[in-house]
Amino acid sequence: MVREDTIVGPPPTPFCMRTSFGAHTIGITHCSSFADRAGNANGNHTDPPPLDAAYAANLRERKCRTAGDGVVEMDPGSHLTFDLGYYRAVLRHRGLLRSDAALVTDPAARADIAGAVASRPEVFFQVFGRSMATLGAVQVKTGSEGEIRRNCAVS
Repeated sequence: MVREDTIVGPPPTPFCMRTSFGAHTIGITHCSSFADRAGNANGNHTDPPPLDAAYAANLRERKCRTAGDGVVEMDPGSHLTFDLGYYRAVLRHRGLLRSDAALVTDPAARADIAGAVASRPEVFFQVFGRSMATLGAVQVKTGSEGEIRRNCAVS
């Protein structure tokens, strides 16, 4: 996520930021990045909403036997293909990261995602491309004015 205090000029729109999350359709994440969302054997969870219970159980059983153990596809079944699979997973509470889960707790974000899933893939590709161009134009503060983090999940 782009923090407003780290950029020069107007920040990207919320729609642009939500659209950029579609990039999560490609790649993997480490189990330790979402262990708090998968809950534990006792069913304890944190906010935002937990992962789909059956999916979380499958991950704990097959991929993430310990918090730091293994990696998981962000978009199971098509993690090397740019498609709408990630958004479909998010709508089914299978978005791994806390930021993914936040997309379904916000009504506007949920509506944007549902709209993307209902549209032709080509429409999403065009909207995603424009969002990436917008984010690419953001002028990030540098030097003593900016911040470079080794782990983007930790601020």
